[in-house]
Amino acid sequence: FLAQEILVGYSSYPTPEIGRNAKRFRQLGLGYANLGALLMARGLPYDSDEGRAYAAAITALMTGRAYRKSAEVARRMGAHVGYAENRAAMVGVIAKHRAAVGNIDHTESVPDDLLAAARRAWEEALEIGEVHGFRNAQATVLAPTGTISFMMDCDTTGVEPDFSLVKSKKLVGGGEITIVNKTVPMALDKLGYAPGEVSEIVAFIDEKNTVVGAPHIKPEHLPVFDCAIGDRAIHYMGHVKMMGAVQPFISGAISKTVNLPETVSVDEVSGLLLDSWKLGVKAIAIYRDN
Repeated sequence: FLAQEILVGYSSYPTPEIGRNAKRFRQLGLGYANLGALLMARGLPYDSDEGRAYAAAITALMTGRAYRKSAEVARRMGAHVGYAENRAAMVGVIAKHRAAVGNIDHTESVPDDLLAAARRAWEEALEIGEVHGFRNAQATVLAPTGTISFMMDCDTTGVEPDFSLVKSKKLVGGGEITIVNKTVPMALDKLGYAPGEVSEIVAFIDEKNTVVGAPHIKPEHLPVFDCAIGDRAIHYMGHVKMMGAVQPFISGAISKTVNLPETVSVDEVSGLLLDSWKLGVKAIAIYRDN
C-alpha cells in the first residue's frame, strides 16, 4: 500500500484532468488474488455462508490495514488535498466499514485471531484518522488480476472461484498449456483423506477433468470443488452473494464474472440486478454474446 502511495506522484496519467484528480485525492487500488483457492484449501465451498464469512474477514483485514496505513502516512505527510472539505463524510465511511465487521454472519468458520485483527485494524484506522485524516480517498478495489495471477503461481484470480479444476490456456507465441489446480490435494488433506486416497482422486481429476465420480470422495465434500464452469458449476447467485459479502470492505467496486446459462430469462436477469442492489454490490454488468 505504501509503495502504491509513493507511485502516485511519479506516475503519468492519460489526461491532465485525471492527473490532477489522482494527485488531489490519491485513490489507490490494493486488492488480492487466489481467494477461491484459499477457500478450497480450507475445505470451504465458495458458495456457502462459511466461505463468504471467511472471504469477508480477509477483505476486512486488508482494507482496514490499508486505511490504517493511510492515516499513518497522513500523520507524517498530511492528508490528501481534498480531505478537509470531505472530512465528515470520509470519517463516516470509515466508521461504517468498522461497523460492518460486526455484521459478518456465520463466523464459526473464521479463525478468532483473523476476526480480531480485522476489528482492531478498523478501530486503529478510525482512531488515527479522526486526528490526522487520511492520505488516500480510496484504498482498495478487487481487480480481475488475470494473467498476473498465473505468474504469481495462483490457482484462482481476484475474488473468483476456480474456473475449472483443469484448465487450458493459449500462449501468445502459439501452443497451449494445461493448468491443473494445485489446491485440490491441500483441500483433500484438510478434509481428512489419506495420502493414498488423495493420489487416486487427483489422478481421476487429471484424467476426467472433474471430481464427480472420483473414488473415495464423499458426497458432502463435492461443493468444496465446485467451479465457475463444468458439471458442478456454481449458481450465478453464488457469485453475486460473494460480491455482497466482501463489498462492505472495499473502497471501490469489484470486477468479477457472474456466469449465467444461455437459457436465462429476462426476468432472471432483472432479479439478479435487483438482488445485487439489495446486497449492496456497487457495480454489476450483464454481457450476452449473440
